[in-house]
Amino acid sequence: MTDFVQKVLNATDGETHLFAAGQAGYILRSPNGQLLGIDLYLSECGERIEGNIGFKRLLPPVLTALDLKFDCIIATHAHFDHLDIDAIPKLMLNKKTHLYASVGCGQELERLNMTDEHITYVQPGNVVVSGEYTLEFVSCDHGIAAPDAVGVVITIDGKKIYITGDTCLRLDRIEEYAEKGPFDIMIGPINGAYGNLNEKDFADLSKAIKPKLTIPCHYGMFAAHGGNPGEFMRMMRERCPQNEYYLMTLGEGIII
Repeated sequence: MTDFVQKVLNATDGETHLFAAGQAGYILRSPNGQLLGIDLYLSECGERIEGNIGFKRLLPPVLTALDLKFDCIIATHAHFDHLDIDAIPKLMLNKKTHLYASVGCGQELERLNMTDEHITYVQPGNVVVSGEYTLEFVSCDHGIAAPDAVGVVITIDGKKIYITGDTCLRLDRIEEYAEKGPFDIMIGPINGAYGNLNEKDFADLSKAIKPKLTIPCHYGMFAAHGGNPGEFMRMMRERCPQNEYYLMTLGEGIII
């Protein structure tokens, strides 16, 4: 059992904990210990699939797919770093974990012979309750490569966490997003590749949405993806100095 897994399992009851699992992956532990995983990338399937050293894993996995029994997991779209095709079948072996996946994940999951009742396909506008978590799926714009991609607003213990999903900057949708708030935390990409927000874009989104805390993700894992947390800090100070932000290290947990 890794130190990270022990940290998750031993987190204080009665509080909500957020853990950074690398790339766009996060784990939430509810006040009663229910575990939610979001876009977990736990394998090395990227380099295998792409056949490109640019997708070699540069950050070590903080857990294996069999280390924790999740109550539910979310795959916001079918790209391998969000729908880890090597890890997902193992995460689901326990017959307890429920997977909420964007509709575009269906083809990959069927190819993996995963068609059981523990999978629910979601699209913007869907709202589901999974134990202590309320999951409200919202639109994002990840381009033609993943037109079904979703973001999600997670409500737990009276707090709201907005995961933008992989998306470009769509200031024309600010009212749509803001009406789901106010948000205690907003998490979004800063890598600026493959149709994603870059450092300036995410700062501008933070300025428009005004979450209590802004957390960048989607950097450091692959050389081909880019993303500079130092530049993000500079953009936040320049464009919305009143907004608080935080850089989470791999495996770090915070109480929200």
